[in-house]
Amino acid sequence: MKIVTFCNIDEKLLDSSFTIEGYEETSGEADIAIIDINSIFDFEENKAASCKAKYVSIAILDDQDDYDAFKNFGIDAWIKHEDLSKINELIAVLKKRFLS
Repeated sequence: MKIVTFCNIDEKLLDSSFTIEGYEETSGEADIAIIDINSIFDFEENKAASCKAKYVSIAILDDQDDYDAFKNFGIDAWIKHEDLSKINELIAVLKKRFLS
């Protein structure tokens, strides 16, 4: 599974079986896009070139204001910054639900 990041995330948090790329050097075949509030416009401008036709987006939230900003961008899933240690569990659920 390929993941493209549009923000800074500690890659050690992600399962080692994933291929992780930054959007600036992506192969364009990402199954999952990870963004935060600071990268939403980079995501909007580059998602077509970075992701497969069928992909899932995950937004990292710092607070409620971030959710309010993201809700109009068609984000598939959200995770609070303090819960990032559980991101692999979220990815597993999204994979079963959307990518299988």
